Amino acid sequence: MENETVVIEFMLGGFMDQPELQVILLVLFLAIYVITLVGNIGMVLIITADSQLHTPMYFFLKNLSFLDICYSSVISPRAMISFATGNQVISYNGCATQMFFFSHFGTTEAFLLAVMAYDRFTAICNPLLYHTIMSKKQCFGLLSISYFFGFLNCCTQTGLTFNLTFCGPTVINHFFCDVPAVMQASCSDTFVNQMVLIVMCGFIIVITFTAVLISYSYIVTAVLRVPSAEGRHKVFSTCTSHIMAVSVFFGTAFFMYGQPGATSSRNQGKVLSVFYTIVIPMLNPLIYSLRNKEVKDALRRQLKRMGFFH
Repeated sequence: MENETVVIEFMLGGFMDQPELQVILLVLFLAIYVITLVGNIGMVLIITADSQLHTPMYFFLKNLSFLDICYSSVISPRAMISFATGNQVISYNGCATQMFFFSHFGTTEAFLLAVMAYDRFTAICNPLLYHTIMSKKQCFGLLSISYFFGFLNCCTQTGLTFNLTFCGPTVINHFFCDVPAVMQASCSDTFVNQMVLIVMCGFIIVITFTAVLISYSYIVTAVLRVPSAEGRHKVFSTCTSHIMAVSVFFGTAFFMYGQPGATSSRNQGKVLSVFYTIVIPMLNPLIYSLRNKEVKDALRRQLKRMGFFH
């Protein structure tokens, strides 16, 4: 017991082996984070302020923007401080907290994207029953289920990871406390943890992505029954933004967590991690606002109300 080292902090090794990149990374992270906050806070405010957007679809979109704000805020500020000061230290409890909330918001977003696909399926395939099926109670219920599974996954992953033994000084080869990177820094056997990570994350990705695929298979079938090309385009245009967001999110999530090699390489995924931790939350409001006529019309109405247009 006298020789046992109690780890109270970690070193985030991330990109510190390339000091010439620190200023570039700081500027990049800051620019993307500001765009993320402006875009997502803007979406939340527009949807809240405009009564014409008080529908189930925009209820879920507002919550997606809220998740993206939280999701990026768990990672970006701490990374920017590290790039600016060169201070790579993160406390044991701080690392656990970061992992907990990152896993929570990431998992919740996966389920919310599946819920949004179900919402589009209901709107297009059952339009007459849409407001009955997607009632306020149902919307809050589906949102609560998304948060529940997020909470379940983050408790499991964080609990198992921080039950491992760490022999200090401990360097995490990442710019934040992601589950695979912290696992690699442990000096105990991580086989069980790796299997749980692959099984749980694989299950989450398969379940949510399957729900999306099933929903869109019905949507495509319904769209193809529309007689005119203009009608088909109008119906399917309500789904294109969501398809883009889903493809980007699940594509990166699969390569990071849903395959057997996800935890094996020490340098695996750092560049890809930049994409899914800070770029995706920035892209979502851009995808939904630039490709969504209702959002652009709502923005014009709010700007006109504030006196920017006459």
